[in-house]
Amino acid sequence: MATIELTQDNFQDTIANNDVVIIDFWAPWCGPCKSFAPTYEAVSEKYDDVVFAKVNTEDEQELAANFQIRSIPTLMIFREQITMFSQPGMLTASGLGDVLDKTIALDMDKVRKDIAEQQA
Repeated sequence: MATIELTQDNFQDTIANNDVVIIDFWAPWCGPCKSFAPTYEAVSEKYDDVVFAKVNTEDEQELAANFQIRSIPTLMIFREQITMFSQPGMLTASGLGDVLDKTIALDMDKVRKDIAEQQA
């Protein structure tokens, strides 16, 4: 699956209407972001049920600020609208695959129960 560009306009719909969304926060001037892009694209081809998205932090400064993005690239994974992973820096293809596999394997009923207990 090709990556999609996320903006203020399509962000909420993308998160709400897809089970798993991984986001690469990046900028055109960022050398590590450019180095990571082919890896991100290659891994996206292996996961048909995952939405691979990118947020250009230069164009979408409000989104970047909302998620407190302080260094790029930063990766975030949402599963059923819950942030499951957020980490600055690049991952290898196998590292990215491992994180996605673990996210997909999670028991979301247990995750929601744990969150509810923490908030109580």
